[in-house]
Amino acid sequence: MLRLVLLALAATLAAHAQPSPEADRPRARDLGLAVGILPPGPLNAITDVAGVRVGHATVVEGDAVRTGVTAILPHGGNVYAERVPAAVAVGNGYGKLLGVTQIRELGEIETPILLTCTLCVWRAADALVEILLEQPGMEEVRSINAVVGETNDGVLNDIRSRPVRPEHVAEALGAASGGPVAEGSVGAGTGTVAFGWKGGIGTASRALPATLGGHTVGVLVQSNFGGVLTMNGAPVGRELGQFAFQQALGESADGSVMIVVATDAPLDARLLERLAHRALAGLARTGAAFTNGSGDYVIAFSTDRDGDALVPNDAMSPLFQAVAEATEEAIYNSMLRATTVTGHRGTIESLPLDRVVEVLDAYGVRGWDRSLPPGRE
Repeated sequence: MLRLVLLALAATLAAHAQPSPEADRPRARDLGLAVGILPPGPLNAITDVAGVRVGHATVVEGDAVRTGVTAILPHGGNVYAERVPAAVAVGNGYGKLLGVTQIRELGEIETPILLTCTLCVWRAADALVEILLEQPGMEEVRSINAVVGETNDGVLNDIRSRPVRPEHVAEALGAASGGPVAEGSVGAGTGTVAFGWKGGIGTASRALPATLGGHTVGVLVQSNFGGVLTMNGAPVGRELGQFAFQQALGESADGSVMIVVATDAPLDARLLERLAHRALAGLARTGAAFTNGSGDYVIAFSTDRDGDALVPNDAMSPLFQAVAEATEEAIYNSMLRATTVTGHRGTIESLPLDRVVEVLDAYGVRGWDRSLPPGRE
């Protein structure tokens, strides 16, 4: 009964949702900012991995609440009954990633992955458990390892009010679908800040050619961290005068990022942990420094549940390249698509696109894909 009530509330919220302003802002490739050497999937999103679904609930209330929930589902079935292999990598452990020890112990996840704000983790997890327990076939279940990650959006969001409610979790789960993924100031990225500008949700993918295994790797990020923004090697933060440890701005380097990696490659927990660690290479390329107060986490899972013919160790390198590139590009997308937001403690501006393009052109980093040989697919 509770699940039906929550889903009804979610449908009502979705029916009154406003068009996303992010539609007017470009992704990285719209600006000619092509990251790396591997081709993206058709959507350049985590949903290029067949079966993966993403849904958002954006929570904007009054002048101070700017937060939300983002749900990532490995497949369209009951994840508890049809678990997928998974692993976690930690760049810096200043965070509240719920469910991490059981993932590490068993090498699998048994619930959708939720992302939200720091002080909403437990409320989101409680709602997720309530919803799952109401599903058919779950009547005898007595233990659920809810997987919930977070970043601290307390600049734009009145985080102490802990505004995420069960209907928001139900909305995100109910909205989860394949296809294009909304990015920027939506869902769990509604109130986030990255490199001093507006952060948010971003996604990207890489589709390996058949000669390198033919597998797909997709990444979704919740960006909310500091450092010196670098885009394809161009020092954007430095050139625009906004970067960590700059005394005149009082800019802090702390913050957090959640990175979710999906792949259809047949990987077990050990191989997925290796893959998750390489996502941190992509994070580092954007100018992050994994500072003391930054919770930098990667959750990686495979949608291939058979595990009959695992990718051998010496064939993992193309997947490593893919996840690093997709993570880097997903972070750029999270910021480029984000809009200026005014909230609890002021206004955080979005990246100034014209000035960013000027810096990218000054360093000659746009259009790199045009120099690559044909036939990468």
